[in-house]
Amino acid sequence: MRDGSNTAGLIIDDREDGIFRVHRSVFVDRDIFELERTRIFDHCWLFAGHASEFPKPGDFVTRSVAGRPMILVHGEDGKIRALMNTCRHRGNLVCREHKGSGAEVFRCFYHGWIYNTRGELKGIPGEEAYSDAFDRDALGLEPAPRMHNYRGCIFVSFDAEIESFESYMGDALAVLGNTLDLGEMEFVDGQFKYSMRANWKLLVENSMDGYHAAYTHERFFSQWMPSEGLGLGYQPPPVPPRRDGAAASDTRRGTVPLGNGHVTTNYPTSDGRAAVSDGYLTKHAKEDLEQFRQGLVKRHGPDKARMVEGGAGNYLIFPNLMIIDGWRVFRTFYPSSPDYMEINGWACLPKEDAPALRKARLEWYLAFQGPGGFATPDDVEGLEGCQMGFATHKEVEWSDISRGMKGNLAGGPGELQMRVFWREWNARMTGSQHADYTGD
Repeated sequence: MRDGSNTAGLIIDDREDGIFRVHRSVFVDRDIFELERTRIFDHCWLFAGHASEFPKPGDFVTRSVAGRPMILVHGEDGKIRALMNTCRHRGNLVCREHKGSGAEVFRCFYHGWIYNTRGELKGIPGEEAYSDAFDRDALGLEPAPRMHNYRGCIFVSFDAEIESFESYMGDALAVLGNTLDLGEMEFVDGQFKYSMRANWKLLVENSMDGYHAAYTHERFFSQWMPSEGLGLGYQPPPVPPRRDGAAASDTRRGTVPLGNGHVTTNYPTSDGRAAVSDGYLTKHAKEDLEQFRQGLVKRHGPDKARMVEGGAGNYLIFPNLMIIDGWRVFRTFYPSSPDYMEINGWACLPKEDAPALRKARLEWYLAFQGPGGFATPDDVEGLEGCQMGFATHKEVEWSDISRGMKGNLAGGPGELQMRVFWREWNARMTGSQHADYTGD
């Protein structure tokens, strides 16, 4: 096994000959995992949640972000805050509920310290036992060092000196904005939480991998979709010309690096490309869908409306926010060891959906992305199988991610999107803030 304290040489990136390989120690080595925590997760903007999950003063959710327990709360003053969920007295969790509404205070069950929804310390049993030097005002719940609310999407960073959110996002900001332009977006109640005995980077790869779909998800594309009258089976999408390095506009096509490790498998266009869900929604909610589309055109005009509805395929906001426009999915995944991660998934849908359209969107989401859907159990099985296979990493050292290098896409979906991720990962793990260039 390689020494994880030295991450040089873990990536082979031969752009001249068209070879890209990843050393399999990155999926199993404990030292590499610890370096990822400090060099990546401690120094990136990370998605924490959506304001629609706690829309009114006193509403809150709790969750773990990069291993830190946090409270996302709508304060009584109307402000949204991301607070560390740890009592300033002895460290216990202040809030143990997953979600709540109408909260006025959070009370630590251990010694009864009380905090309001702004995070201020408001009550201490037996406070007279402290000296005059005790400063209650300095012992409120600690906020995340940085927080940014982008159109309801709450991002945090544990690096107080991190670059601005806009700079970090690069061209990905326009792609995320395109997703949110579908309507007044909300996370549908009912978060999808599960775990996987596999390395987190495998789910990054898999979430953007078009190559596996016809094989791993054969039941969905070759059986379920035809049974719904939605096609005769899986056909790889046509590969349009790629224009890496072009200006951020809808003249770009296909897989496009978006800067700083972010990447989309299908850059939004106004060329009339149908959304993946189009056939299912038309079959089950045609009238409501047409009315919804009329509203899109009224708000955005016909070209922009097509771009918004067609979406951006699957796209990564580095390091671990995956947005899948075809199913309106937001997904994060955080590792707790080299071979284990916890995943959060949400359906992000327009509030203005009529009941039949909302029902159809959720059925489409659950049929593929849900816990009993056609994709998620398959993907869990696939990635856990990879992790088991990595027990041979001393003898079989490298994974190959070379598909599509040198522009060779005649055989179907390429793997540029994975290489974009790995180039940024490699830059950060070897001491740089960002990769100089992530495209081929």
